[in-house]
Amino acid sequence: MATDGGIPVDEPHKIFDTILVLDFGSQYSHLITRRLRELNVYSEMLPCTQKISQLSWKPKGIILSGGPYSVYAEDAPHVDEAVFDLNVPLLGICYGLQEIAWHFGKNVLAGEKREYGRATLQVERHSEKLSHIDRLFHGLGDDMEVWMSHGDKLSYLPESFLTIATTSNAPYAGIAHETKHYFGIQFHPEVTHTPRGTQLLQNFAVTVCQAKQNWTMEQFVDKEITRIRALVGEKGQVIGAVSGGVDSTVAAKLMHEAIGERFHAVLVDNGVLRLNEAETARDMLTKGLGINLTVVDASERFLGLLKGVVEPETKRKIIGNNFIEVFQETARSIADAAAGSSREGDVEWLLQGTLYPDVIESISFRGPSATIKTHHNVGGLPAAMHLKLIEPLRELFKDEVRLLGANLGLPDEMVWRHPFPGPGLAIRVLGEVTPSQVKIAQQADHIFIEEIKAAGLYRQISQAFAALIPQKVVGVMGDKRVYEQVIALRAVRTTDFMTADRYPFDWAFLDKVIARIVNEVNGVCRVFYDLGPKLTSPSATSKPPGTIEME
Repeated sequence: MATDGGIPVDEPHKIFDTILVLDFGSQYSHLITRRLRELNVYSEMLPCTQKISQLSWKPKGIILSGGPYSVYAEDAPHVDEAVFDLNVPLLGICYGLQEIAWHFGKNVLAGEKREYGRATLQVERHSEKLSHIDRLFHGLGDDMEVWMSHGDKLSYLPESFLTIATTSNAPYAGIAHETKHYFGIQFHPEVTHTPRGTQLLQNFAVTVCQAKQNWTMEQFVDKEITRIRALVGEKGQVIGAVSGGVDSTVAAKLMHEAIGERFHAVLVDNGVLRLNEAETARDMLTKGLGINLTVVDASERFLGLLKGVVEPETKRKIIGNNFIEVFQETARSIADAAAGSSREGDVEWLLQGTLYPDVIESISFRGPSATIKTHHNVGGLPAAMHLKLIEPLRELFKDEVRLLGANLGLPDEMVWRHPFPGPGLAIRVLGEVTPSQVKIAQQADHIFIEEIKAAGLYRQISQAFAALIPQKVVGVMGDKRVYEQVIALRAVRTTDFMTADRYPFDWAFLDKVIARIVNEVNGVCRVFYDLGPKLTSPSATSKPPGTIEME
């Protein structure tokens, strides 16, 4: 979140009891944070290399995530030794268990038999004298179905540790320290393939760490409004991009609640919006929410800069850089127009609707995971930006943003609107972006969404869109042969926009959509539905390897 060196502003980890997740690069790390938040326990994720001395707050407990490394390898990442001096409970998951064991005994080696997939866990109970050890598996029974994903394993128990769970292939599938609240488990409780995994995480966070379950959007909204007012000050003014999407709309409504008319929403028509989006968003934001809105038509400017550009990252950075330039120009215009009035003053702050998944996907400082793409909210911004960023949604997942929107009184139509990327149709028109290509993508997308709504499927789908593939193929329309482009339809289901699976439309629905697009959109003669990889396990989702957007 944004901070200003001269103004003390409390961030969530200073207000709510927080479980810190230290990420060793597992693709499941974000799920640990999500599961805890679902339990109303606040959690944040930082890289495994985080120096504890640099934290300005103390977590209630720490979870060490899984990771793709071997702890005994020369280049393996290791946690800051100060973690073990904090005197807070620790839970190591998979690699995290091995990291704890390595710290206490250097006793991890490559297993003779790797263990991937479902396994049956046997829980071992201990005497009343050591009853604190049983808290992790309290209420979970003596046998559990769990999800394993490891090749290395412990060769022997570290000193002062006891076995608390086993499988047929892992004699130390669960370990615990005799006196300290240190636990290690070889399986992944955060994935749905471990049915009672969330209960185990609750046992750790609530029973062992004694974290309060008070992380709710009702609690967050009041504290965030207070934080925004302290950050911006009594006369500070904020400018923010809005697009009509749920993220920017919720961020704008939150800012409007905090500072009223001193928030200036800016809708930039960059030429790559949805069909009639500028008009729709204007009515929704001004008439529906009473937000102070300025509409800037910069479509020719953006399309001119995108001419001849085909590389997706270049498109993103061109759009990101020029959005900031437009904001700065508009900020100066707003300040000039307010001169002499009660709203006189410089616009110093830029509101962005950055979400937690944006940060995880774009910046690898939160863990050694590889960057997937540059996100428009957190990458590609010019160094000469003269506005200070304020990002009130930066620590929230998408489902939390929707809950926040409902709490702020937004109607369901706005709260459940499908996301739209910052670069817009520029990353849904594959290849060069031209006005004619944008028009094709707009019309096809409009038909697809219209039919989804008519079929009553909109709320069942998390995100859907049509993308234009600039590959000409042969088709027959009427009695003549044509040579036109292809539309690809994409629709996914997800809760957190970190992992996703395709939506299983029936063929009758797809036949209807395809017929309409081919008949109504000039320049298209064939339509594909993107099936993506089939979701078969936590490590084989359709995001990754395929992100939701095409580019």
